[in-house]
Amino acid sequence: MGSFNTSFEDAFILVGFSDWPQLEPILFIFILIFYSLTLFGNTIIIALSWLDLRLHTPMYFFLSHLSLLDLCFTTSTVPQLLINLCGVDRTITHGGCVAQLFIYLALGSTECVLLVVMAFDRYAAVCRPLHYMAIMHPRLCQTLAVASWGAGFVNSLIQTGLAMAMPLCGHQLNHFFCEMPVFLKLACADTEGTEAKMFVARVIIVVVPVALILGSYVHIARAVLRVKSMAGRRKAFGTCGCHLLVVFLFYGSAIYTYLQSIHNYSESEGKFVALFYTIITPILNPLIYTLRNKDVKGALWKVLWRGRDSG
Repeated sequence: MGSFNTSFEDAFILVGFSDWPQLEPILFIFILIFYSLTLFGNTIIIALSWLDLRLHTPMYFFLSHLSLLDLCFTTSTVPQLLINLCGVDRTITHGGCVAQLFIYLALGSTECVLLVVMAFDRYAAVCRPLHYMAIMHPRLCQTLAVASWGAGFVNSLIQTGLAMAMPLCGHQLNHFFCEMPVFLKLACADTEGTEAKMFVARVIIVVVPVALILGSYVHIARAVLRVKSMAGRRKAFGTCGCHLLVVFLFYGSAIYTYLQSIHNYSESEGKFVALFYTIITPILNPLIYTLRNKDVKGALWKVLWRGRDSG
């Protein structure tokens, strides 16, 4: 296969799920529904976090950032996937592919860091309740949010830069978007050195956050076990269990995709794994973190009644 000239006029072919044509209509309906619910649920959370003064707390401040991340994260890939599933256009320009790769990695990396910040917030709320507001003051919250976004975009800049430095062969990506492992499979040169550098960056942005989150929840579990009320324990463990479910789904799929060798990466399996963190996780976040919460439900009813009265 000849060397592929990576100019911005060139285009890649996204194979997507064309190997399973009978599955494409089902996936289109399923993904369209989930994408619509993701947009609706996360937009509501962002709006309520701004409109209701009761939700002007550190927890909802970070949740609004998570919702914004999920909106952008899923939108960076799903519209392209829906077009691909229709069979209308399975191509993406080289410039579009690089932009998608950078934005997707930046948003995914930011979420990895932000979930750690949210775990720290829960740790402070449960384990240091008397000092919670002093610890999580507005300036620190803003600093942590900016640091999360900054770390995510720096990580993406490093990894995208390393990928773009390699010569590419071919123009067919066996995926539904420009995913890094699939992109690296087109490299003409030896990728061992590049993979090693990327692996270090991924350990920092994926494995370290998982360890910090698990450590936070160990401390939270210990604090909950000291609660005398059985109902209080059950409620706390139920909430923590739901949060950890999202963490395991998001980080588990990310670890599978990014912490294995390119040579061992299965493109067919990778497509279905990618659906978890592009489609499933973004809709689970609003359901688990907030829409089950009585404060959010109260704020939603308040806004709805206000709109009804003004109408």
